[in-house]
Amino acid sequence: MKLQFLPAGRVRLKKSVYIKTADRSETFEAPVSSALIRHRQGNVLFDTGCHPSVVEHGDERWGSLMKVMTPVMRAEDTLLPSLASVGVNSDDIDVVVCSHFHPDHCGCNQFFGKATVLVHATEIEAANAPGAEAAGYLRADWDHGQPTDAVTGERDVFGDGKLVLVPLPGHTPGTMGAVVHLDRDGQFLLVSDAVSLRENLDTDTAPRNTWNAEALLNSYAEIRRIEKLGATVVCGHDDAQWQSLRKGVEAYE
Repeated sequence: MKLQFLPAGRVRLKKSVYIKTADRSETFEAPVSSALIRHRQGNVLFDTGCHPSVVEHGDERWGSLMKVMTPVMRAEDTLLPSLASVGVNSDDIDVVVCSHFHPDHCGCNQFFGKATVLVHATEIEAANAPGAEAAGYLRADWDHGQPTDAVTGERDVFGDGKLVLVPLPGHTPGTMGAVVHLDRDGQFLLVSDAVSLRENLDTDTAPRNTWNAEALLNSYAEIRRIEKLGATVVCGHDDAQWQSLRKGVEAYE
């Protein structure tokens, strides 16, 4: 089995959302990523990043979200070119795991029409609730009619312990992570926006864009538990960590 980290966008964020002592005018650039897991039973994508239209038409696609999350990417920085660079096209993807339904994590879902979407049941409920768009759930990104498998609790995707989905609520009601067990390079815990920046986990602080701070702190405890078992925690938008990871054809195995 292989794990490949793929660029899937880049955004400018307000630092004070994540670091409460930061000046409200301060911003930083953050990676948006996807992970391709090549298992003998199928190809899995964990998150699909930003829709390519936001490169030039972010206001049309994201609307008011542009006030807190601004695309700063080129077209070639989005997911489909990244997949092509490792010899994979959209029809080769069997499963799309959505950590949650925010548009920088599910923006390219529409291109994987042959895939089954795995997402937590409570995230589906949140995305369909009244006022969901104001909470960052844009139907144009997450609702494309693919077969959807609603996850409750942990889910061993292939039944062999190699890829296990774990609930990590707090950022949103149904945020999920994935534990990837590799033969050579060990365990990776993909946490998405359960930990956007490593500093939040290390200081046990919830960002301002947290749905439920108590739930998030409980998820931090679960993340630390898995980390102590030997997993490498891969954060959602930590640029320093992103720069340190092997990417594209340089796979983990």
